[in-house]
Amino acid sequence: MNCTPHANSYYAASANTKQLRAKLADNIETDVCIIGAGYTGLSSAIHLLEAGFKVTVLEAARVGFGASGRNGGQIVNSFSRDIDTIEKTVGVEKGKLFGEMAFEGGRIIKHLVAKYNIQCDLKDGGVFAALNSKQMGHLDSQKALWEKHGHMGHLEMLDESGIRNVVSSERYVGGLLDKSGGHIHPLNLALGEADAVESLGGQIFEDSAVIKVDQGESPVVHTAQGSVKCKFVIVAGNAYLNGLMPELQAKSMPCGTQVITTEPLSDELARSLLPQDYCVEDCNYLLDYFRLSGDNRLIYGGGVVYGARDPADIEAIIRPKMLSTFPQLKDVKIDFTWTGNFLLTLSRLPQVGRIGSNIYYSQGCSGHGVTYTHLAGQILAETINGQAKRFDAFAGLPHYPFPGGHLMQVPFSAIGAWYYTMRDKLGI
Repeated sequence: MNCTPHANSYYAASANTKQLRAKLADNIETDVCIIGAGYTGLSSAIHLLEAGFKVTVLEAARVGFGASGRNGGQIVNSFSRDIDTIEKTVGVEKGKLFGEMAFEGGRIIKHLVAKYNIQCDLKDGGVFAALNSKQMGHLDSQKALWEKHGHMGHLEMLDESGIRNVVSSERYVGGLLDKSGGHIHPLNLALGEADAVESLGGQIFEDSAVIKVDQGESPVVHTAQGSVKCKFVIVAGNAYLNGLMPELQAKSMPCGTQVITTEPLSDELARSLLPQDYCVEDCNYLLDYFRLSGDNRLIYGGGVVYGARDPADIEAIIRPKMLSTFPQLKDVKIDFTWTGNFLLTLSRLPQVGRIGSNIYYSQGCSGHGVTYTHLAGQILAETINGQAKRFDAFAGLPHYPFPGGHLMQVPFSAIGAWYYTMRDKLGI
């Protein structure tokens, strides 16, 4: 059976299964048709199936083909813009609802891993690492903000000595440990969730790109060789919709991020880099992120390519970043390099909404998608099941088109990123 392969990543090479699923080659009916077998689609499917709905998932390539199977694998709480920023837009009372939701995505992941026995190298603990005193001040404020919204007992400020106990690097002056964070093998998480969908009676078709959606009281979702008639549609393609729903395109932009993975490290070297085996991200606007894999490789990512072009030499972009953090790895071989797309919004907050009366969507995680997408799946399932309070909160967030229209998205975003990068470098 021919099927679009996963990206040539460490995750694909170490996937628990290489199972291929059938293409849709018939005209079928279901309650809910989900477009996209990434985290948003799979989380939606699981929660809907658990609520008694009949569900069909259509995937253009493979389960976890997009960002869900290529990301840094870090379970990071809250959203790409934090709760205080949302409060300024929606007010304190509505902000409390977002505060309640900010820490739910990680709990959903851990619940699914335990309930469905998903083997994805789940490890606890994540660190935000500060490069200067200004960033330490921000982390102090973040800790107070998160605890104000109920995230108690999980957070610990790390001074310069404390950060050395979790990251063996001279770059950082301190940090914030979130014990409820963590990291996973992201593709194996998606594959395990797909197995859960099928164990609950859901259908997943791969290599079944959607080419058209007939809207109306009973939508019909078309692929090249089949169709799905349904009561509801969930659009969960994120950065990989390829223009399928033009109304979702103007206020979002695909961006690429790059990741490298070293050869396996000795136990001694691996533990010397990250003694507690926590995942780490720094506090820069264009941040670096890194962690150890289940087989002692260092996975290191960073950088953004606006417009989602694939760089010619990913190692040349990311290896210097890795060596600035861990110069002791100068002689270590890089085994895998890859890029993947995420969807950026101007506000850096997710776009959630409805087209007509029965087509729902969630997109635009803006680089903060591992936890949010799992929350989004539960919220979309709740909405279809008649509980729309949380959906309405997200749908009410304002979103704006990028300045200059679609053609100017990339240059304007790159200028903004340059400005914030310079601020990071200058520590102002």
